[in-house]
Amino acid sequence: MNNSTLTRKLFLRIAPVVVVTIVVIGAFAFSSATREIDNIYDAQLINDANIIWGLLRRPLEREPDRAPRQIDDIDFNMDNQLAFNEDADDYADAHMFRAWDDGNIRFYSSTAFLSDVPQQRVGFTTLTYRGEEWRVYSLPIPNSTIVMEVGEKIALRETLVSNIVLNLFFPLLVLVPVIGFLIWLGINSGLRTIHGLVRQIRTRSPDDLSAIPVEALPRDLLPLGRSINQLLAKLGHSLTLERRFSDLAAHQLRTPQASVKLLLQMLHNSDSEQERQAIIADLVASNNRATHLIEQLLKLARVSHHPLNPTPVPLYHLVASVLAEFGNIITSRKLDVMLEGDEAAQIETDESLLRLMISNLMDNAIKYTPAAGRIEVAVMPEGEFWRLSISDSGPGIPLDEREAVFQRFYRLDTLHTEGSGLGLAIVADTADRLAATIELSTPVWGTGLRVDLRLPRQE
Repeated sequence: MNNSTLTRKLFLRIAPVVVVTIVVIGAFAFSSATREIDNIYDAQLINDANIIWGLLRRPLEREPDRAPRQIDDIDFNMDNQLAFNEDADDYADAHMFRAWDDGNIRFYSSTAFLSDVPQQRVGFTTLTYRGEEWRVYSLPIPNSTIVMEVGEKIALRETLVSNIVLNLFFPLLVLVPVIGFLIWLGINSGLRTIHGLVRQIRTRSPDDLSAIPVEALPRDLLPLGRSINQLLAKLGHSLTLERRFSDLAAHQLRTPQASVKLLLQMLHNSDSEQERQAIIADLVASNNRATHLIEQLLKLARVSHHPLNPTPVPLYHLVASVLAEFGNIITSRKLDVMLEGDEAAQIETDESLLRLMISNLMDNAIKYTPAAGRIEVAVMPEGEFWRLSISDSGPGIPLDEREAVFQRFYRLDTLHTEGSGLGLAIVADTADRLAATIELSTPVWGTGLRVDLRLPRQE
């Protein structure tokens, strides 16, 4: 279980971004500084070559055949260079020059390459000498065979780049903890509204399901506040239905309970065997009514809390299967039952809830149809729906009561059959969960009841 706080999660997502940004900026700065310093130092090499040519021009032109000579009194420690290097000797050791005439060295510095390093090509060259890299510039003198060659150690440039980057990023590295602390404070400040929302909900009593105030919430949190209010409203509605259901169930269960209690007292006081048998028969009937009521209550609870599991369902064959379950009672009452329609009908829905709904509709049709009566069942396409029609030749339902019969425990005064008043309530609740619609009407033969159940067709 992850108990990490939202503040910590946000910090761990933001802080790495800041660190990576600093690293990227550092890499970019290092690359840019390296290029700029290379350009500056290359320009300085060009300048040095021209300066040395100006100093050695006369000796080179007057003494063209003289042997190579080392010169140590040329000062490379110019002010702009010393600004980057405190140690002038180190700077001087990092530079060299060689003056060539017709492929032969005429003048060279004490730090110059030995004769085993040949004359370099015109322009810039990078070479390795005694384990160190050098940047060399060769300047050809026009209208002569003289070439001025100057060079410096690349380590000098790298040291300068390192110093610049270090001086630039050391303050940033010092500021990283400060930046992290400020980020932490900013996140906590931003989450203060959420913490307040949590406190509001935490301190509420279990019975307080009123809406939380959302007017003062930031725009980003408005959807959260509204969603919480919608959830509270749904919970309130659900609890209201549960209380109403419990009250109605308790009321309905009192009747069979009182009846059983009275019959048991009568059985205890009865002296006649015939009277006792009649009382026992009434007890069995009362027990059956209570059992049926409990079963219907359990079905109603199942519809309300059953998680939907949509699967492809062959509608026609499911209806045929439900009819087969009522085969014995259909035969015993000599009912004329007919099933017709499209055998390929198929929908995407929860099969167990659909079976429960069809079973309740068939149970009602069979219960209220007189012996030798007529029941017609049809499964037909109708636009974007499959229509399941169940028509019976029973007493029907008056037009002004066709909405009321879907209420829980509602029973028609004109009906004299046993029932709990929950059958059509279960059907209505199930249809609502399966996105189906129910319509009550009169069959084409003029009497009885027709129920049309419309279910969305499978795409």
